[in-house]
Amino acid sequence: MTLLSPNYIYIDGTFKENLAVAFEKKIHAIEPLSKLKQQYPHAKVLEAKKNSVLYPGFINTHVHLEFSANSTTLQYGEFMPWLNSVIKNREDLVAKCDNAVMQKACQTMMNSGITTFGTISSFGTELEVCTQTPQKVIFFNELIGSNASTADMLYQDFLERLDVSKKCGEGIIPAIAIHAPYSVHPIVLKRAINVAITEQLPLSAHFLESQSEREWLENNSGAFLEFFQKFFSTSKSVTNISEFIESFDSIPTHFTHAVQATTKELEYLAKKGHSIAHCPRSNRFLGCGRLPIEKLHELNIPFSVATDGLSSNNSLNIFDELRSALMLHHEEALDKLSALLIKGVTSVPAEIFNLNSGKIELNRDADFALVSLPDEPNSLEDIALQTILHVNRVDDVYIGGEKIKM
Repeated sequence: MTLLSPNYIYIDGTFKENLAVAFEKKIHAIEPLSKLKQQYPHAKVLEAKKNSVLYPGFINTHVHLEFSANSTTLQYGEFMPWLNSVIKNREDLVAKCDNAVMQKACQTMMNSGITTFGTISSFGTELEVCTQTPQKVIFFNELIGSNASTADMLYQDFLERLDVSKKCGEGIIPAIAIHAPYSVHPIVLKRAINVAITEQLPLSAHFLESQSEREWLENNSGAFLEFFQKFFSTSKSVTNISEFIESFDSIPTHFTHAVQATTKELEYLAKKGHSIAHCPRSNRFLGCGRLPIEKLHELNIPFSVATDGLSSNNSLNIFDELRSALMLHHEEALDKLSALLIKGVTSVPAEIFNLNSGKIELNRDADFALVSLPDEPNSLEDIALQTILHVNRVDDVYIGGEKIKM
């Protein structure tokens, strides 16, 4: 048994003083340290440094490890030039992204307190690294293929990758990702969704990331028209927006981005119990616009805050992401926004994916991120904001009760 005593603990969306946590693999008790010492007289006692804050381990729901070799290769600013640069450089970037590169990406996430992440896997190349990292991984096997002549072949490849991820055991949660409405044929889309429903697997899908995507799906026009004519010899989308989102009616899905979704479409997502992964820096770097999280809050749509991959970001540090979100949503009150953002990397993604983490409460997994502030906070209500503003790296990370070497 270990007793960990910080200055402040994040519990149920608020910050508490004068409490400590008793844990092994799971949390056994949350009481004042003096009481825990009496209850567990032989426990190891760890008193954190001054101005320390204990959070549940952070959860990053959406990252692309396979493109972690990118830094200055891909073109930022607008979505379609970026996508064309991905097509042009994809093979080279994937080849450069060896295990060492992906291990470094995992370590970067862990240094910022991420104890669980969801990786979108197009090829399965990062599975070995994911089995070796101490972090828990939601392994999203991605389905792609809009051309009817190759869709079956790509679907079989997807099933094979999914099957391999199912055999990895503890630490890997097999899951399914749909690339995007413009890139997956409706027939194989329905098959994959049925697999997710039957096997009760987590499901994710990129959705309405850019205005170009919206124009293509609505009118078969815009920048995507030239793209599909050039690479796929077609001038017609395989689906439309309504058909795509209605395909997910029977299973709650984590839609990524949704920047260009209308209020009506967001209302539909809310009605069907879906959620959204919000990637502020990726959206900004690719010129996609701003996700109106105030509207999500109004409609009671759960949202996580995620980094996306290094193909559309400059770091996988979750504090960098949270700071960017503070600036992007400039009309929101800082205290309320900070509270929402912290929930977006803790309790909300845990609830979305039914994880036994994301909260510091009895019987939850002992996954923690311990940070320290540079000075004593003025009030308990300021801690979320001050954490986002001043922390770049956590002091310690615990996963399943084990302190991870940083």
